[in-house]
Amino acid sequence: MTGHRAATSVPTGLVLGVPVSLLGMEESLSVLESLIEGEESNLVATADASGIVLAQDDPELAAIYRESTLVTPDSNGVVWALNRCGHAVKERVSGVDLVDRLCGLSSEKGYRIFILGSEPGVAELAAERLRLRHPGCNIVGTRHGYFPPTDDDLVAEEVAAFRPDVLFVAMGIPRQEKFIAKTMPLIRAKVAIGVGGSFDVFSGRVRRAPRLVQALKLEWLWRTLLNPKKMAKAKLLPRFAWMVLRSGK
Repeated sequence: MTGHRAATSVPTGLVLGVPVSLLGMEESLSVLESLIEGEESNLVATADASGIVLAQDDPELAAIYRESTLVTPDSNGVVWALNRCGHAVKERVSGVDLVDRLCGLSSEKGYRIFILGSEPGVAELAAERLRLRHPGCNIVGTRHGYFPPTDDDLVAEEVAAFRPDVLFVAMGIPRQEKFIAKTMPLIRAKVAIGVGGSFDVFSGRVRRAPRLVQALKLEWLWRTLLNPKKMAKAKLLPRFAWMVLRSGK
């Protein structure tokens, strides 16, 4: 892989071999702002429990996590695992929240944002609603994510023409991470982030869990009840917990 580097300045803790950032949301945004203002391309991964479990049997995904500039704790399970290892991590830094906050910063600083992923029409609707939510948000382009890996370079050239500073990719783990890692030399966005189902939330197709459900750390259950297709992902949570407990760390 080329086009991204490890960020030595970001404190991390290992979760089943994956180096996860110990930074909260505000600190993570500060890091992202500095990366956007820099000269290099950076892969940012949002790692939830299912992604870390998948990485145990997917050497390519594991390598992407290790080489990413920033890997945020994108689930309460990952926060729990970090705290169990002795790290004081108070909050998760999710893909959906990063999309929201970076779009807010775009309206202030003019960051050029491209939205790639989800079913046809979803990215466009998410962009419309994000522009309403953050007036002045500079979303320069959108594209759906329903294309085969054989078309990755063609899509990357389409995206590159918009010269994005920030690229959000919503294709699910590990497809989104592998697409970013493969195409970074072509797209050359300052920051490219895999953000899972975020566009479904912002488009209005999926309602985010109420704050009480989030506070009870049951958002995963809410998502599964709304979309039974996520059951396969939810089934990885007990495996993740067992692997962390068995690791003895």
